[in-house]
Amino acid sequence: MARKRLHGRPVDGILLLDKPVGITSNAALQRVKRLYNARKVGHTGSLDPLASGLLPICFGEATKISGFLLDADKRYHGICKLGVRTTTADAEGGVIATRPVPALSEEQVGKVLQGFCGEIEQIPPMHSAIKQNGQPLYKLAHQGIEVERQPRSVQIFELNLIRLEGDELEIDLHCSKGTYVRTLAEDIGEALGCGAHLSALRRTTSGPFKLETAVGLESLQGLAEAGSEALDACLQPMQDALQQWPDIHLTDNSAYYLQQGQPVQVAKAPTSGLVRLFAGEAHFLGVGEIMDDGRVAPRRLIQTG
Repeated sequence: MARKRLHGRPVDGILLLDKPVGITSNAALQRVKRLYNARKVGHTGSLDPLASGLLPICFGEATKISGFLLDADKRYHGICKLGVRTTTADAEGGVIATRPVPALSEEQVGKVLQGFCGEIEQIPPMHSAIKQNGQPLYKLAHQGIEVERQPRSVQIFELNLIRLEGDELEIDLHCSKGTYVRTLAEDIGEALGCGAHLSALRRTTSGPFKLETAVGLESLQGLAEAGSEALDACLQPMQDALQQWPDIHLTDNSAYYLQQGQPVQVAKAPTSGLVRLFAGEAHFLGVGEIMDDGRVAPRRLIQTG
């Protein structure tokens, strides 16, 4: 049987993209893939077209660790429009209810926001990519169909008031994966007695990565004209996505057996959890896990030159 022909060049690493408003995460991903002429890419958690900000894009072998970034905490800067509810809980939907906004003090709003901190349950919005019987909810919503959704637990680590001005409420949010900021904006509006929707959203962190180091699509376009070396210089090493884990540095002998899929004994290794694996000082091998007997087992290995 003929082998499938691979298109594009092999690229490994993580691009921190500053996704603009107005396009889907997948559309941004495809533009980046074309600019890099990359063989394999994947992103680490969608941003709605309305939202902008940090979208880590994994190339090549980095796609093997994209799931760990998908599970990472996120931080957002959002604006809630008070007094107006919409069909989608954001600015893209049609208005379904309006209510007067009461006179609110920063202290009142701060107390309401603190009430959402900790573990909370959210009912996913109909306009979401969650699938029910294989069908994304947003497709059902577009047909005017509403189905029952099961609540999901998420963690709100921080929810701070940035600005309260008229009918606008600006917030800074640190949350777990799977948090629907649109739903949170709606719930904040209800708690304030006037309803609300999310009018703007910008992701500022994803795991260890920050927006300050992200690159916009226009900048990437300019770099592409200078050649692939200029583009590749924007990539982060894939091990940087896993900075929260301890490092294990293996001897050549241990690295060999571990790459054959065998657990190895390592002196002074952590007693449990996930670790970053290195051959020698700097050659990143992937993700390992400490077994009950103290040995280090391969969990997700990468292959680079």
